[in-house]
Amino acid sequence: MNSRTPYEQSYYPPVPTKLTKFFRTNVIWQFFRFVVLNIKMLRMVRKH
Repeated sequence: MNSRTPYEQSYYPPVPTKLTKFFRTNVIWQFFRFVVLNIKMLRMVRKH
């Protein structure tokens, strides 16, 4: 059985990359994702 030691690297949460931070904070990208999500919801609602 493997023993676990405290404060190993696997206990820390992953750190977002610069690209991830950019997409999370970019308003244009957020607006694009908002439009895409709304189109998906409209398509789903129209089916019923």
